[in-house]
Amino acid sequence: MTRASPYQAFNFVVVLSGVEVGGFTEVSGLSLSMDITDDRAGRSLKSPVRKVLTMHKSGDVTLKRGIVSSGDFSAWITSSGKQAPRDLTLLLKDEKGAPVHRWALSRATPLKSTGPTLSAKGNDVAMEELVLSCETIESS
Repeated sequence: MTRASPYQAFNFVVVLSGVEVGGFTEVSGLSLSMDITDDRAGRSLKSPVRKVLTMHKSGDVTLKRGIVSSGDFSAWITSSGKQAPRDLTLLLKDEKGAPVHRWALSRATPLKSTGPTLSAKGNDVAMEELVLSCETIESS
């Protein structure tokens, strides 16, 4: 069955090593780019130039969420030099909560963690940000 209207961007879940991790307000950087180089067969100047795909690169993925009491990401960040990269899955859900699209990030490693900006003014949520580098991003 095809769907005419797009899915809502706010209905997503982050799954880290098989465990659902909540509270995220934003995920950005789900990108894949390819490098192309020019190639010519042999030495002939009359040979047409071909475009050859040389490399796929995944972008850095940024996760933002309000600070919660769970220490799952903090433990991963502080031990990232000692701990192997982890797999991460992002699931987009429909209105009924059923997964409709999936992004699999393989061998994700924390690059940067940014803590909240604290201020006595207003009622803003204390937000943290985590930037991940991953080997591949597969979309399905």
